[in-house]
Amino acid sequence: MGASLLILDDEPLNLEIIGEYLSDSGYQLSFFDDPEVAWAELDADPRKFDVIVMDRMMPKIDGLTLLRRIKTDDRMRHLPVIMQTAAASPDQVSEGLASGAHYYLTKPFRSDALLSIVRAAVQDGARWADVSLRIANHSKAIGLLAEGDFFVRTLEEAQALSALIALGAHDPDSVVLGLSELLVNGIEHGNLGIDFQTKTRLKSEDCWLDEVIKRLERPENLSKRVRLHLRNAAGEFYVRIEDEGLGFEWQRFLELSPDRAFAPNGRGIAITRMMAFKSMEYLGKGNVVEVRFPAANAGSDAGASSESVV
Repeated sequence: MGASLLILDDEPLNLEIIGEYLSDSGYQLSFFDDPEVAWAELDADPRKFDVIVMDRMMPKIDGLTLLRRIKTDDRMRHLPVIMQTAAASPDQVSEGLASGAHYYLTKPFRSDALLSIVRAAVQDGARWADVSLRIANHSKAIGLLAEGDFFVRTLEEAQALSALIALGAHDPDSVVLGLSELLVNGIEHGNLGIDFQTKTRLKSEDCWLDEVIKRLERPENLSKRVRLHLRNAAGEFYVRIEDEGLGFEWQRFLELSPDRAFAPNGRGIAITRMMAFKSMEYLGKGNVVEVRFPAANAGSDAGASSESVV
């Protein structure tokens, strides 16, 4: 059974167009022309939908207001939201990204653009669901770890390690997403050399995962690992992640940029920096990143230290 999408637009014609574009996608589509009714459906069962495709300009509740309501609800804050709108100036896009929209589509849009963005949102949501399911037991056990090194090679290992470490975090749902994003970035961008433009093309063609698997099996990549060093001290976790790549222009990706709002990728680092950690800092050429976050047993003043991560 395909992912479940909530489609919200006050214009029946727009709903009809989206329905036609996604008719053969295999997704389950639920259409709403009233934002109040859509919110009531979400509020009653926050896990019913995997992705929201939402208009920005609507009566009763405008799209930004509803978006902020969704993102401030702990039950839904990780639910991917695609904002589709004619209001696409840089300032308007920045406002939408800052409010929590992970993706943007400018009206009018082509069917392949919609499908590419929806597919990326579904994959991101599924990744969060997978790793969050692992955060169920043994949170006290990881809190007993004082210091350690971990090495991952594959995406599956990255997700498993993210879930393990997040068990000891004060906000595991956010930390697991953040660590997973940074580890996956270390594997695909760092060790395997998949840059932003290449990933955008692969995501659009729905063959990103196939390319990652293929590159992992190349002889020159078989021994490459991403190292994660963890230290637990004074109620905080300090984590250093280092890949074997050549680095990248990390400065461009620290903020949510309007020029990448319409691509199926390129926002993970900025969202991670905003939501997952108390601090995040890239070093040197960009193949090393350091983060810190409160431990589950942290007191009210935990994390006050400004010392270096590791």
